[in-house]
Amino acid sequence: MARETSVVTPERYSQGFDYLAYMNEIKVNKARFEGFYEASILSDEDVRALKDLVSRENGPKKMLVLGEDWCGDVIRGMPVLARICEASGMEMRIFPRDTHHDIMNEFLKEGQWMSIPVAVFYTGDHDYICHWIERPAVAEREMHQIEVDIRAENPDIDDQAFGRERRARTAAKADEWIAATVVEIRELLEKSVGYPSPLP
Repeated sequence: MARETSVVTPERYSQGFDYLAYMNEIKVNKARFEGFYEASILSDEDVRALKDLVSRENGPKKMLVLGEDWCGDVIRGMPVLARICEASGMEMRIFPRDTHHDIMNEFLKEGQWMSIPVAVFYTGDHDYICHWIERPAVAEREMHQIEVDIRAENPDIDDQAFGRERRARTAAKADEWIAATVVEIRELLEKSVGYPSPLP
C-alpha cells in the first residue's frame, strides 16, 4: 500500500502526463474519450463541495491516475476524473499502467488485481489521502448482472459476440455510472479529509 515508502515521490508524480498530453499520446479510442469528456458534467453542488475540500489545509491538491487507453472503465472513467480536477482546481497526472507496474502494485484491487482506472489523492505536501479503483459500486453490481443476463439469454455465445453485447449494454448505463463516480469520489474525499469544515 502506498504510504511513506511509496515509489510515487513528488518528483515521480511530476513526470506523469496531464490530461491534454495523455489525449495526444493515446493510440486508440480517442473519440470515445472525447465523447465521455463532453458528457461528464458536474453539478453546481458537486463543484462547490469539491472546491471546499481542495481549499482545506489537508485537502486533496493532486490526483494521480493509472490507466490504459484500451480499457472500457478507463475510457468512461478517466474523462470524469479530469472534469473533477478541472472543476476543483486539483492537479492531475496520468501514468499508463503497463509501463508503471511499480506504482500499480501499491494500489491493487483487493490486494491482487491490477484494475484500472485508479485515482490516488494527495495533499499539497504529497501526503497520501485515499484512492479509488476502477468503477463505482453500482456499476460493479450492474455489470455483473449484465454479464449473467447475456449468458442466460444465449448460453452458446462466443467471446467476440459476448464482448460486443456487453459493450452495448454497458454503454446504455454510462451516464448513470459517470454520475455515480462523482458521488463516490466526493464521499470518499469527504470521509478521508473530514467534512463538513469544522466551525471556526
